[in-house]
Formats: sequence, C-alpha cells, structure tokens
Amino acid sequence: MTASHVSKLIKRNLEGVAALASGVLIVLAWRMEASMEELSIVLYLLAFAIGGFYKAREGLRTLVQERDLDVNMLMLVAAVGAASIGYWMEGAILIFIFSLSGALESYTMERSRRDISRLMELKPESAVRYTDGQEQTVPIEQLVEGDIIVIKPGERIAADGIVTTGSSSVNEATITGESIPVDKEVGDSVFAGTMNGQGALFVTVTRSSESTLFSKIISLVQEAQSEKPASQRFMERFERIYARTILIVTAAIIVVPPWLLDWTWLDSLYKGMVFLVVASPCALVASIMPAMLSAIARSARQGVLFKGGAHLEHLADVKLVAFDKTGTLTQGRPAVTDLIGYGGYEEKEVLHAAASIESLSEHPLAKAIVRCAQERGIEPDRAQSLQAVTGWGVEAQWQGCLWRIGKPSLLDRNSLTEKQESAIHRLGQEGKTVIVIAREVTVIGIIALQDTIRAEATGTIAALRELGIKAAMLTGDQQRTADAIAREAGIDKVFAELLPEHKLQLIKQLKERYGHVAMVGDGVNDTPALATATVGIAMGGAGSDAALETADLVLMNDGIDKIAYAIRLSKRARRIIRQNMIFSAVVIAILIITNFTSGISLPLGVIGHEGSTLLVILNGLRLLKR
Repeated sequence: MTASHVSKLIKRNLEGVAALASGVLIVLAWRMEASMEELSIVLYLLAFAIGGFYKAREGLRTLVQERDLDVNMLMLVAAVGAASIGYWMEGAILIFIFSLSGALESYTMERSRRDISRLMELKPESAVRYTDGQEQTVPIEQLVEGDIIVIKPGERIAADGIVTTGSSSVNEATITGESIPVDKEVGDSVFAGTMNGQGALFVTVTRSSESTLFSKIISLVQEAQSEKPASQRFMERFERIYARTILIVTAAIIVVPPWLLDWTWLDSLYKGMVFLVVASPCALVASIMPAMLSAIARSARQGVLFKGGAHLEHLADVKLVAFDKTGTLTQGRPAVTDLIGYGGYEEKEVLHAAASIESLSEHPLAKAIVRCAQERGIEPDRAQSLQAVTGWGVEAQWQGCLWRIGKPSLLDRNSLTEKQESAIHRLGQEGKTVIVIAREVTVIGIIALQDTIRAEATGTIAALRELGIKAAMLTGDQQRTADAIAREAGIDKVFAELLPEHKLQLIKQLKERYGHVAMVGDGVNDTPALATATVGIAMGGAGSDAALETADLVLMNDGIDKIAYAIRLSKRARRIIRQNMIFSAVVIAILIITNFTSGISLPLGVIGHEGSTLLVILNGLRLLKR
C-alpha cells in the first residue's frame, strides 16, 4: 500500500484514528501513574481532547444551534465529572469507548454511502458525438435528444438511448445489479453508466444527462440516505427529553443524599457520575439508523432502491401486494401463442402469409406476428396495396390474391366452419386476442396472441404467499383476459376493467380492509394508486418518469421477484432493530438498578453501557452481509 493510499485511508477514518489514539494515550498514562503522576494526567487530558473532539463538537453544535441537549453532552459531562473527583482513567476510558462506538457508527454510515460514491465515480463526464461523419468529444451536459453518440469497445455508455448501428454485449450491473452482460442489437435500449463490451455501437440519445436512469438512481439513493424513518425521528425527540431528565436526576443524586442519607459529597458525586453514564441512551439511539442504512445499502446492491428508511419500515407491515397487469406481471407486449391452419395450410404457411401482409403495419399485433415469423426463421415478403378496414383489420394483395386479416366477430358467419368457431371460442375463453386470416373469402388460419406473463411472476406470487402476504391484480383489461393471466400467475383476487380513478378507490378500500397495502405499477395511469398505497413500487427499467417519481421503492431491473426479497429484508431489519432496542433498554435498567442496590464501579458502568452500544451497532451491520 502506497503512502498516498495510507493518507487517504486515514483522512476517511479520522474519527476512528482519533479513538485509537485516545486508547494508546490512556495505556501510556496508566503505565506512568505510579512513577510520573503529573505526566500521566497530561496524557489523560490529551486522551480526553483527541478522543472526545468529534462528540464534543456534535454536542456543542446541538447545544448552541438548537439550544438542546443530546447524548454526546451527557457523556462529556460524565467524563469531566469523573475526572473532577480524581477518576482520570475512568473518565478517559468513557471517552475512548464512546468515541470508538461513534467511529463504528460513522463507519456504518460511510459503508452504506459507499455504493452511491461508487455510482458517482461511474457517471460519465463526456461523450463522443457523431455529426455529419465527424466525431467530437463533448461534455454530457451538451447532449440533447436525437444526438448520435459513438460507444467504442470497453467504454462506458454516456447517455440513455437506442442502438441505431452495431451490436455488442453490455454489462448493466450498475443499473440492474445483474453482472451477466446483456446482448444489444439495433433497436435495443441502452443506459448511461453501463459498460460496453467488445462491439462498437452508434446510439441515438433519448434523454438529456440529468434525466437518465443512471442520474435518477443516484438521486433516489441520496434521497434514501437523507430521509429518516418515523422510529428514528421519535428516538431523536425522545433522546432530547431523556437527556434533560437524566441531568436533572443526576443533579438530585449529587445534592439530595448528603442531606437526607448521610452520604459524603464524594460518594454522592461518584454515584451521580455512574448514574449519568449507565442511564444515557447511547445504545437506544444507535439501535435504528445503522440497521436501516445497512439494509438500504444492501438492497441497492440488488437493484432494489428504497427512497427512505420510512418505506423500509412500512414494507415490513404490508399484508397485500396489488399488481398492475400490463408491463408489471406481463412483458407489456403481445406475443403469438397459438397457430392453427385450415384448408391444407400448415402453421408455417399461415404465419408466412400473415407476416407478409402485416409487415407494412405499425399495429402492436402486426409487429408481434412479424416478430414471431422472424424468430422462427421465416422472412416475410412484401405485400401490396395494404389498406386498413375500419373496425376490422387489414387487407392486401399478396401472391396475386386478396388477403384479409382481422377480428373474427366481423366476418360473415358463413365464412367460418363449426370447427373454426369452436377454436375461436376456446381461445377467447383463455383471454387471448384472436385474429383470422382469409384468402379471398376462405379462412385458412387462426392466430391467437396474448401479453405473455413474466417468467418470474408465478414464483413471486408463491414467495409472497409463503410470507403470509396476499396478492391482487388491478388492470384496465377486460375481465376474461385478466382472469387468464391471474390463473397463470396464481393470483386469486382480480379486479378488471378499471380506470385510473377506479384503481385509486380500490387501493383505498384494500387499505381499509388489510391495513398496509403495496402497489406495483409502471405506467402514468398507475401513479394515483402508487401514491395512495402504503408503499408504492415502480418498475425502474420500463416504468414511466411519473411512476418512478411517485413510488417509494424502485425495482431497477424490473425484477418483480425482488419484491419478496425486499419484504424479507424489511422484516429482518425491523427484527434487528427490536432486538437492539430491547437489549439496550434491559442493559440500562440492570445497570441503573445495580448502581442503587449493590453499587457499581464507574469503569464497570462504562464498559457495560458502551459495550452494549458497540454490540447494537455490530448487530445492525449484519444487514450488510449477503
């Protein structure tokens, strides 16, 4: 390790270095007590000053700026009080352990912020803009929508956009948390901050630098780190009241017993200092935020971004998760599910004919048919004279004949055989969109399409059920289609044919019934429901800007399977916080009772109190582990 690395390490951990320096000075002073008492006192004073500097600064800032007391001031008063009655070593040890626990808490905070620091370092600063055959390096702030940028092999992608030329594999770990590179071809989306592989790409910019998904991730994580959960806000209010109460009781312990119980002033002052140490709420105060920030940092590494600790708290209480259908439980685009040929036509021939006729159409169903043909190695021909038939479908000339593709309901009933009608009815009952292909007036095939369910949807619903959490589907689609998707995913509660305002009202009703409800969505139409739910969950990749801004939790890789993971993590964080608070309260109670019954020495009180604080922080750090 070089000198510069050591220097940076020390600067980053000054509070910890100060605590360790304080400990070394205490050991030296203790060794010199017998032979060089005056020098040992000087060393103890240095230990006080170096070890207590950061906590003294925090306590004085609270006292001066907010005109209030906190636990830092309590500890300083206790340490100075111990030194004033000749217990230099005990006071110094109190400062040392208190500063060490503070350094450990700061390390926890720093560890949780490290991911955002790394993200900031990965944010591109410049891009190679391609204009009229010329390449020019420009700051990313100068990029506008429609610009073409060149991404060379091994370079970080500078902006969100669409690949217009080239192919490559892209490592999207900074966005999705997945380390396996994703193949990108013409028409695929790429994101700023991701790493290009071996191929060169020409990308058309679709978002300005401040609007990129990468910038939003940074903003979301910063917001999560700055927002305190309700329990932490309560603890801080409690700390201020508690600190004043402890000081009043300490003053009473010092003043009253010499008058009423014949204690000496020295004994009374000693008891008061011990009480001040053991009754201080250091461990209680440290019970929440280290655990919360550790959980937020860990979830961010998995592509699950909480916008604040409050939402982590609320997620642990969720009893029902409501899903939007399109783009959330499903892929958000139709796919061919069934092909049936008639009149001697094979499936491949039906698909070839349909794709050739639909190749000129921009309708989503037409694109799905063409995409299916290409995936099966069928290259469509180009039809002629394509015309849209209002309310029905399209017709075109192909291979010297008039072909029509459209809804079966608008065909002449005499055009359909009983067998064909039966197939159409069956596919319709399965919630699929059915279209027929006719050559002149003869139906030669049926194609069924459906928005395909996400591969992880069924597993997600099962995982939620294992956690005792119910699932519901809220969609604007027709009831039959919604029922079919719900059956496949394993969802019992289905609410279909909903407008955005209906989703909002339904979320309110579900909250009244179940208490805490999460809503998962990706579109602008989902934002009212996301805002109303106890926890709004947005799809980070496919989600609209409005959904991302409204939601409390963002799934960066659109992986709904991470919902159960996030709930388990939130429950574990709450469990650890409760463990910390109960343990802290019990230790404080035992130490206070012991101080007034059998008596407790100041060093033992320091070790018991500050030791419990260290244990509480270490327990919270467990959430950082995978």
